[in-house]
Amino acid sequence: MKNVENLTPEEAEEELKYIAGEMAKADIAYYQNDAPYLTDAEYDRLKIRNAQIEARFPALIRPDSPSKKVGAPVRSDFGKIRHRFPMLSLGDIFSITELDDFIMSVKRFLNTSEDIAFMAEPKIDGLSFAARYENGRFVQGATRGDGTTGEDITENLKTIRSLPKQLTGKVPEILEIRGEVYMSKADFFALNQKYESEGKKTFANPRNAAAGSLRQLDAGITAERNLSIFAYTWGEVSERMWDTQADFFNHLQAWGFPVNPNNKLCLTTKEIEDSFTRLGEIRASLPYDIDGMVYKVNSIALQERLGFLTRTPRWAIAHKFPAEQAVTKINNIRIQVGRTGALTPVADLEPINVGGVIVSHATLHNEDEIKRKDIRVGDSVIIQRAGDVIPQVVEVIKEKRPAGSKEFEFPHTCPQCGAHAIREEDEAIRRCTGGLTCPAQAIERIIHFVSREAFDIEGLGRKIVEEFYHEGIITSPVDIFSLEQRNGGGDLFAHQNSAPLHLEMRNGWGKKSVENLFKAINAKRQISLPRFIYALGIRQVGTATARLIAKNYGSFKHFMEDMIAKETLKLVEIDGIGGAMAKDIVEFFAEEHNLKTIHKLLAEITVEDFIDNTDYSSPIAGKTVVFTGTLEKMTRSEAKAKALSLGAKVSGSVSQNTDYVIMGADAGSKAAKAKELNIKIITEDEFLELIK
Repeated sequence: MKNVENLTPEEAEEELKYIAGEMAKADIAYYQNDAPYLTDAEYDRLKIRNAQIEARFPALIRPDSPSKKVGAPVRSDFGKIRHRFPMLSLGDIFSITELDDFIMSVKRFLNTSEDIAFMAEPKIDGLSFAARYENGRFVQGATRGDGTTGEDITENLKTIRSLPKQLTGKVPEILEIRGEVYMSKADFFALNQKYESEGKKTFANPRNAAAGSLRQLDAGITAERNLSIFAYTWGEVSERMWDTQADFFNHLQAWGFPVNPNNKLCLTTKEIEDSFTRLGEIRASLPYDIDGMVYKVNSIALQERLGFLTRTPRWAIAHKFPAEQAVTKINNIRIQVGRTGALTPVADLEPINVGGVIVSHATLHNEDEIKRKDIRVGDSVIIQRAGDVIPQVVEVIKEKRPAGSKEFEFPHTCPQCGAHAIREEDEAIRRCTGGLTCPAQAIERIIHFVSREAFDIEGLGRKIVEEFYHEGIITSPVDIFSLEQRNGGGDLFAHQNSAPLHLEMRNGWGKKSVENLFKAINAKRQISLPRFIYALGIRQVGTATARLIAKNYGSFKHFMEDMIAKETLKLVEIDGIGGAMAKDIVEFFAEEHNLKTIHKLLAEITVEDFIDNTDYSSPIAGKTVVFTGTLEKMTRSEAKAKALSLGAKVSGSVSQNTDYVIMGADAGSKAAKAKELNIKIITEDEFLELIK
């Protein structure tokens, strides 16, 4: 990347266009969909680069420049609330030098050389909110939105216990309190653990969990999540009863609002710097996530004199934590096998403290990354941990490389089951072909097998499957259908020299719960062809593809015969199935252990022939639809299956041929592409109304 000083006007114009587009996508992903498109460090780098280019080429500043925007527009499925006073963002700094420059700029503007008191406050990594009170009673809540208009989250905020609903004592007639909604680390881990046990998608970090919980259309879901708040500023107020930021915090506490205990009034620059250093030292031990510190001029009178720039106050700044780095040694490189068979290299490190967290492992991404950085066992490396990002190797210190070190050879067989590990053309990942019998994939495969879109067996959630697998009770999908027989004993066990399971004697179980489990299993001994094909867990075969296969083959017998014979002509002629997908399907049936598992399953269950009940008279019959993001009233798989049953074509990518893009809560690049191509975007509710 060129230095800004060396850019031509044409290059600068092109780069500003690129940055505006990337940051617009990032803003929508972060503020609307609670699913960051860029890491904080990547976003900050773009923002800094944009500011540097605009400073050198002010005539090229774009109407959609990131320097002119705050947040992103509100989602259409929430009511809108216009902020009477804009909820602006803060400028960012990343070093003590920049902090000193900021303080000097404040002094220059005020034409003083005297020390100015600042309030230093931890920057909570959550979701901004505004709560309006009238005569002390909470009446309305909103998100930041684009800074001018936010989403109406009144009912959701009411469910947060730490937000007072009625203020006591002397209170302005109109009072708008602003702050941050967050989820504690403990509550975040508990929520993810619960979701894992239920086979649901987990959250990436506490910020996403808090934002996703607060921005629910059903406030009952918000109530189930343990959300908390910190209050730190105000918006509209009929009578200001405080003259300093410190005094405002005293009022907040008197009214019952939670105020961060690490807020500190700093009277000198040294105290500000020491406060930042101390916060960095205790950061890892805090029960909530922070990503920096905010400094505000303490005097409200001075704040008013300083005023605002285009979208940021002159009297406040956010001091972001840098990406945390340390030097350590790679003791070993091992291969992890994921649920889809992906082989991922992981570095086992000499344990090192990075920003208060002991790091002993780092991801190496894939075999190309190992080759590109020439990472070897025994190397001294710089590792980086930024925010919630998994630690990664930034650079090898080759001067410290031990003599005789050898390049790492990536395995071509699965380290867990010995099956071939293949790498498709144009893919960075190598995958195990062991399928259903690979131990590393077994638990996830079983969970997939019993999932809602597959066999949908109630009572076999993630937690139970993991327990049963580790105890040898269920080691493959076939074992599910012999559970009842193995539980009761009898001649079977005399022959196999095995003892009865007696599940009813397990902790937390009982006769009724065991009966219910067996009843749920037996109810699924007859299954539709699309569900069975999907349940097998063939790579790239989702619910939509499974239905296409079922529709074109009619019976599992015909489908399996063709796949065993490697007769793919009919398969690749199906609209929506390409050569790469056909290859994955054939290779699945080429593995002997997969065929053995299938034959054992067919001895226990009946797979129904496909009956085409497609409603070709529906409003979306013949239309091409794309689903993107997280849907709230059905799973993505259910939505695809529903669309297919109504005669629609479901695609995984947006093109000129797309008729509708149905946008869920974490939509990203597909929604942006649809806007570019002027393709109709509708919400989940609008989709349901359309097909009703």
